[in-house]
Amino acid sequence: MITLADDMAACAADIEQALDRLLAAGTLTGPGVPPARLVAAMRHGAVGGGKRLRPLLLRQAAGLFGVPAQSTIVAGLAVEAVHCYSLIHDDLPAMDDDDLRRGRPSVHKAYDEATAILAGDALLTLAFQMLAQEDCDPDPAARLRLVAELALGAGAGGMAGGQMRDIEGETGRLSDTDIGRMQAMKTGALIRAAVRMGAILGGASDDAMAQLTRFAEAAGRAYQLADDLLDVTASPAAMGKATGKDAGAGKQTLVARIGVEAARRQLAEITHDALGALVPFGAEAEGLRRTAIYFATRES
Repeated sequence: MITLADDMAACAADIEQALDRLLAAGTLTGPGVPPARLVAAMRHGAVGGGKRLRPLLLRQAAGLFGVPAQSTIVAGLAVEAVHCYSLIHDDLPAMDDDDLRRGRPSVHKAYDEATAILAGDALLTLAFQMLAQEDCDPDPAARLRLVAELALGAGAGGMAGGQMRDIEGETGRLSDTDIGRMQAMKTGALIRAAVRMGAILGGASDDAMAQLTRFAEAAGRAYQLADDLLDVTASPAAMGKATGKDAGAGKQTLVARIGVEAARRQLAEITHDALGALVPFGAEAEGLRRTAIYFATRES
């Protein structure tokens, strides 16, 4: 029987190998030659570590419609490139000011702040280059939808806007609704995009897309709430980065607002909502179910 651990390992290996091939001076292209230091910084921020959960969600969603795993790699790479860019920028002193990422120095510590900014910029733009290429999907209309979906998830109404709301929350009180909206954008929007991109690859119907969107939004809330709990309860060694920083930075989270036990109860309710959205897909959605449960129960 194939387990979630098997699925995670297979997807992570595929994405890792593809990133290793992609992020090389001989592969990255443009009118000029990519600077070696920039390529090295991009590799530092993307290759060697990470669970590759967003490409996994994309793969699992596409699999509902019979799309082979290998046919999801390019779109999965694009989502992961955007995720890695966001981590590089989040770690900057002007943002979350983290010196560690995945148990090693963050990009701005291993290189410098300017190089980290440019490495993130380059990963972000590379994502859309990959989605525009024919090996992502032979249908130009599908590629256009993928580009639009990822842009919505990453942009001002998605991940970037959520980070801005998070910064604003450091100096002004947010309501519980505001915190939920901020987290749905900062973390949930890219998870939502990954699931919906998998559905686009699979040619999902409007009804199926609506159900998967409901699942993705709940799964994103579960992931962020679990992350906030881990910031309070986990060790830096387990997380591969500093913990306990949210309170010190004045960040507003539901855990800080309602307490650990109440947050755990709410996490269980959100996970139940995510699983409920998958009922119409039957046994075919077992991979997504396992991933949603993992989001809520992970220890790192």
